[in-house]
Amino acid sequence: MSRFHVDRQHRRRGRVNFWIVLLLLPLLTLLVVSFSFAYWYQSNLQPLSEHTSEVIVNIPEGASAGEIAELLEETGVIKSSFAFDLYTRLNGHRNDLQAGGYKISPNSSVQEIVTRLVNGDVATDLVIILPARRIDQVKSDFINSGYERDEVNAAFNPKNFVDHPVYKYIPNGATLEGFIYPDSYQKTTQTEAIEILTIAMDELDEVITPELTQKFAEQGLTVFQAITLASIVESEVPAASGDRATVAQVYLKRLAEGMPLQADPTAQYGTLLATGTADDWANYDTPYNTYLYTGLPPGPISNVSASSLEAVAYPSNTDYLFFVADDDDDNVTHFSRTFAEHEENIAKYCQVKCNSY
Repeated sequence: MSRFHVDRQHRRRGRVNFWIVLLLLPLLTLLVVSFSFAYWYQSNLQPLSEHTSEVIVNIPEGASAGEIAELLEETGVIKSSFAFDLYTRLNGHRNDLQAGGYKISPNSSVQEIVTRLVNGDVATDLVIILPARRIDQVKSDFINSGYERDEVNAAFNPKNFVDHPVYKYIPNGATLEGFIYPDSYQKTTQTEAIEILTIAMDELDEVITPELTQKFAEQGLTVFQAITLASIVESEVPAASGDRATVAQVYLKRLAEGMPLQADPTAQYGTLLATGTADDWANYDTPYNTYLYTGLPPGPISNVSASSLEAVAYPSNTDYLFFVADDDDDNVTHFSRTFAEHEENIAKYCQVKCNSY
């Protein structure tokens, strides 16, 4: 065999080996990436630390699995919100996580935390007041925490708090709607309902700083009006979405231009007060129906958190007039400046939610 023939075979084998390596390279890369991701994923399902101290985590009503994951990471009880969210997807628990107040330690694995949230294993030595709760719901929360109905009804009388700093913001004849700050409050068998309410109002007083009050005034709002608007924002937009300041901007612009707010939660609230149910709220005439009446409703429709109050005090620097929530479970909000754009967003993003009204 000639040397030329041997060299040609060698070059041919070399070309074959090159193409084999070239074809296998993506597969090898995929395997390396897959193994690396699997290792990262399993690692991030493990406990964040060995510390056993418990942290109180309040899961709001209607929060998506993604929002809960972000909250748990921000609170410091899990390593990765992405890993937590993926675990709920892979195990079919995205719609099973229950709202409430939980005591969770960072030495819990993601599996253990998800199991507790699915089972609704809430803390029993707490009075848990979640955001966006109406006053009748908060009363039920107290009763479910072991308080007698008569004690609860007596404690919720606004006249009990005439000497409290926030009482000056409550108009004559108004209830405590909007003034019971959402949080988890420790209780013992000796803790009276009025003590919990006082602490909740203390927290609200700490949130309503002189600076915040001044910012409300710059928006043309009294504190009571600001709490009323914040309660609408609270009911419309989950805190984790980051859209509250822009939603507040939409409502403030509508108020400035004399447009009706057209806020579904206010109309639902008014219908519920009048009839005991929110059915047919779109067609029911109450002062809270902001489709029928311009301006703010008579008062707050729920309690408020700091983020909603801050959204009203510091609205986004935008000029939107409309918004609509996405059908997906991560509560994405789509904004628009014209009604035509708004209708396009509804057609694109809100076929299920918007057609359910």
